[in-house]
Amino acid sequence: MGALRIPSTTGGEKAKALVESVDTEAACALLASGQYGYIDVRMWEDFDAGHVAGARNVPYYLSVAPRGKPERNPHFVEQVAALHAKGDRLLVGCRQGVRSSLAAADLVHAGFKNVKNLQGGYLSLLKSANPQPTAYYNQY
Repeated sequence: MGALRIPSTTGGEKAKALVESVDTEAACALLASGQYGYIDVRMWEDFDAGHVAGARNVPYYLSVAPRGKPERNPHFVEQVAALHAKGDRLLVGCRQGVRSSLAAADLVHAGFKNVKNLQGGYLSLLKSANPQPTAYYNQY
């Protein structure tokens, strides 16, 4: 587990917010506890192709051009706030964990108190659920 430090400026003061990143084992335990909601910040088509059971989809980006700058969802924080109170426990995930760390930082800066980032994203969950089979060696 690690933490992402995000510098911010509020009222001229620099502050640092911590967003804790959790590995797949910890994430599965948090979700199994029933105490954490899962926010999937991938785009709709990615979410529709597969997602964590019970996940709520709030895209952080509206579009991603192959060589251009992604178009950020200007209503991301408000859309999450429509689904969850700022005191709710949230686990934020994306495909690989990069976008979700940015999204989690935005939520913390907006006043959400219990936000964790899924390190490695949805792909890490898939990999942990379906690890590559080990090679079978015929002993005969």
